[in-house]
Order: sequence, then C-alpha cells, then structure tokens
Amino acid sequence: MRTLKCIIVDDEPLALDLLESYVKKTPFLELVERFVSPYQAMQYLTENQVDLVFLDIQMPGITGIELSKVIQNGPKVVFTTAYSQYALEGFKVDAIDYLVKPFNYQEFLKAANKALTWFNLVNKQSEETSDDNAIFVKSEYKLVKIEYDKIIYIEGLKDYVKIYMTDHSKPVLTLMTLKSLEERLPSTQFMRVHRSYIVNLTKINTIERSRIVFGSVYIPIADGYKEKFQGFLDKRFME
Repeated sequence: MRTLKCIIVDDEPLALDLLESYVKKTPFLELVERFVSPYQAMQYLTENQVDLVFLDIQMPGITGIELSKVIQNGPKVVFTTAYSQYALEGFKVDAIDYLVKPFNYQEFLKAANKALTWFNLVNKQSEETSDDNAIFVKSEYKLVKIEYDKIIYIEGLKDYVKIYMTDHSKPVLTLMTLKSLEERLPSTQFMRVHRSYIVNLTKINTIERSRIVFGSVYIPIADGYKEKFQGFLDKRFME
C-alpha cells in the first residue's frame, strides 16, 4: 500500500493533537511534521516535499486558503475548519476534501481515502501515458488527446485552462485548474512561469524583456518564477 507523507497545520494545539491521533491510526498516512504557525509550515513546504496537508483555514496572519495558493511543490490539501461557509472557496483551490469541526475519525478517514485514491489514479495515469507522451482532457462534451510535443503554452482562467497547440487554430478549453494540470505534465518539458501560464520549454525561441515570445503572444515571466526559469536558461546559455 502506498504511504502518503503529510503535515498538519492548526493554530489550536488541541486540534493538532486530535489530528495527530487520527493520522497515526491510519496505516497509509505518515506524519512528518505538525505546525501551530502557518508561516513555519510555509517555510517547511518550500524546503521539503510532502504528499498531503491537513490545513486549518482560520489562522492568525494568513488563512489556510491563502497558504494553499502559495504552496509551490504540489501537495494536496484537506481543509479543516469550524466555518462551513469556506467550503466553496476551498474547492476552488483544488482541495481534496473539506472537514468541518468537530469531525470524527470516520469523516477524517473518508477524506484521507479520497487523497489516497487521487494519488493512485495520478500514478496510474502517469504509467499509462508515459509511453504515449500525451494526456486526455474533456472539452466540449468529448475527450481530446493532447500530445505534449504539440503544446505551445497553457493559460489558466480561474477553473478553466486554455491549451494552445501547434496543430489547432483555436485553443482547447477544459474545466481544470492550472495547478492540477501542472502536476500531470512532465517537469522536464513544461514550466510554470506565471500564476496564469505554463510554457513548453522546447517551443521557446525568443525571450524579450522578461517575456517569452510565441509569435504575436508575449508570456510574462513573473518575479516568483524568474529564478527557476533563469536556472533553465543558464544550463543552455552560450556566450
């Protein structure tokens, strides 16, 4: 059975203790850290890879929703909160599940199982498409095969993405977050350069004033992504 490495984040010590007891009762979960401070959790996540975060929403300084938006290395999130009105906002940031306090172990286990199912599905899809170098997405009530080598760039529009391709006059529009698509694309070929854009590194021919040029389209390289993109360039730059 696959083991998911997880952390728990809650500014209430009693809530942390309860979550820790639930995690330790669950065979496929491994607790690697617990945090009262969301800022400490954010620092940890910039330096360490985990699979799953159990994350409170109402915390001092930064909310769980805000924290989930700045997590860069791809863990999935289960929100835990006493306020049910945050449910819709939680799912908009691609949360696995949403637990309303007080919740029991059965409810916790159901959310944990959702996470396990998601990771198993992603791994299966990765294995199935590794030879084909393609994924299928839903668009206009049909499944469309998207070959990696034909993607130029991808634009995120809230809950939708537009996939611009070499052999399509119009982009393929699909209901999916940019973050979830990013997790399915090979990182050796694709890079997020802006909160709204992912580019195919093999299609880049021109860079002008911190912008990637695809014909008449200019993709901005945001400050938060410049260091990683510069690292890509440094490996290929010839003086």
